[in-house]
Amino acid sequence: MKFKIDTFVLSIIAVVLLAYLFPQLGSKSSPIPLENIGSIGVSLIFFFYGLKLSPEKIKSGLKNWKLHLLVQSCTFLLFPVVILCFYPLIRTEYDNNIWLAFLFLASLPSTVSSSVVMVSIAKGNIPAAIFNASISGLIGIVVTPLWLGLFLNNSGADFNLGTIYIKLITEVVVPVILGLLLHRYWGSLAQKYNHYLSLFDKSIILLIIYKSFASSFEENVFSSIDTFDIMIIVIAVSVLFYLVYFLSGFLSNKLGFSIEDKITAQFCGTKKSLVHGTVFAKIVFPNPGTMGIVLLPIMIFHAFQIFIISFIASHAANRKEENSLYLHKK
Repeated sequence: MKFKIDTFVLSIIAVVLLAYLFPQLGSKSSPIPLENIGSIGVSLIFFFYGLKLSPEKIKSGLKNWKLHLLVQSCTFLLFPVVILCFYPLIRTEYDNNIWLAFLFLASLPSTVSSSVVMVSIAKGNIPAAIFNASISGLIGIVVTPLWLGLFLNNSGADFNLGTIYIKLITEVVVPVILGLLLHRYWGSLAQKYNHYLSLFDKSIILLIIYKSFASSFEENVFSSIDTFDIMIIVIAVSVLFYLVYFLSGFLSNKLGFSIEDKITAQFCGTKKSLVHGTVFAKIVFPNPGTMGIVLLPIMIFHAFQIFIISFIASHAANRKEENSLYLHKK
């Protein structure tokens, strides 16, 4: 089986390298208003997101409630609870920052497009994947800041939940609602040009990542992180993924799910959205210098989940084809 390197992952690496070489373009004194461009871009991302959401499909998707409950529980409860188990081990401010970055990762919603694509490759329950991937982003608008608020308030950081929700409402919720209202008129156009909208989404995310890392490099935020720390983060990310993957599979078996529903539960319940992560980090962590560390685990997780889930999806698809051929011969 051939592995195809995800071009978006390569683009992220290139942008981080660009931020390291030319951090001045992302600084406060930069003549390019990257902060304003990013804010407008975020609003447009969620406007197009709402435009592509079908209210009818969301209503019809409510029927398989056990599967939906498991997926959302894994996304917004199981992930954070696993990270909470390591809270007593925090000893220093540095440990606390890394732990908060992992809590941020754990509290994020699931991806949309890649979840559906991988479930489709593995021949899982595609309608359920579409429903869960779509609804997850809406739930995350409320739940993600709540999880972070429990600990950022205690850490003495400048964390105002009211201000954050006002920003989320103006930059995220209002554009989504506007998109939903216009779905009947422009929804078909959004689906037709979905490829170009996806390129726009990724461009804005890359811009925000550049801005974040450029500020972090300028302020020497990464001076305390060495190669050993990066290796520990990579190992922690992989352990976190596999733990949730196997637990979601175990719970699927206990609930008597079909193989298609189990695939959907494991694929959607273990994914985390870099798009939402970048957008939420921009709102929740107003200091651009700290965003580099905050985004580091989710960027590593993003690359890891694409690689591993692609392998699992291809393996599941091949196994189902072999089983169907075997049954046909019998």
